[in-house]
Amino acid sequence: MNITIDQAAIESVILEVPDAAAAEAFYTAAFGLGDRVQVRASQTPTSGFRGFILSLVVSQPSTVDSLIGTAVEAGATTLKQAKKSFWGYGGVVQAPDGAIWKIATSAKKDTGPATREIDDFVVLLGVDNVKATKQFYVDRGLTVAKSFGSKYVEFDAAPSSVKLALYGRRAAAKDAGVPAEGTGSHRMVIGGGIGPCTDPDGFDWEVASV
Repeated sequence: MNITIDQAAIESVILEVPDAAAAEAFYTAAFGLGDRVQVRASQTPTSGFRGFILSLVVSQPSTVDSLIGTAVEAGATTLKQAKKSFWGYGGVVQAPDGAIWKIATSAKKDTGPATREIDDFVVLLGVDNVKATKQFYVDRGLTVAKSFGSKYVEFDAAPSSVKLALYGRRAAAKDAGVPAEGTGSHRMVIGGGIGPCTDPDGFDWEVASV
């Protein structure tokens, strides 16, 4: 997955997939995110949890159901059925290319008709040491928006751009409903102002293309 950003703001996510045409068709039908999600062909080996979750935050449960519904219709596999919890309502699906998507809302009741509007698009990295990885990004100019010690960190992002967040790897895998073990490529490259570099968990950054 390649994330193209302007300075520290992620503008789009490019997923490395075995079949680019099939993946492009899936994402168009499933989420309609436009050029914020792009794909490129790759056969690099990977297995198990790749260490990241793509999260769509929306305004109400009916929007969660709508997005999960179209994803499943397009070929996604359900990892966690959408349901209420103490924090809101949400579910998790896995795209045919293997990327894990969480669709959630903090609301427990609908306040209007279902929409397809997405409030936040977050790339959540499951990392071995949240504090160390947080410092890596702070040292490279990212600004922390939220921080909960060694558990969770979220960085500032420009309006309409994709957010970057950090979570412990095992906690992220549990949230996604998959085992934490995984080997091979993340199938993710992050493009932007801080590249080229590699973070402590092996997520590569490259200079974003103009």
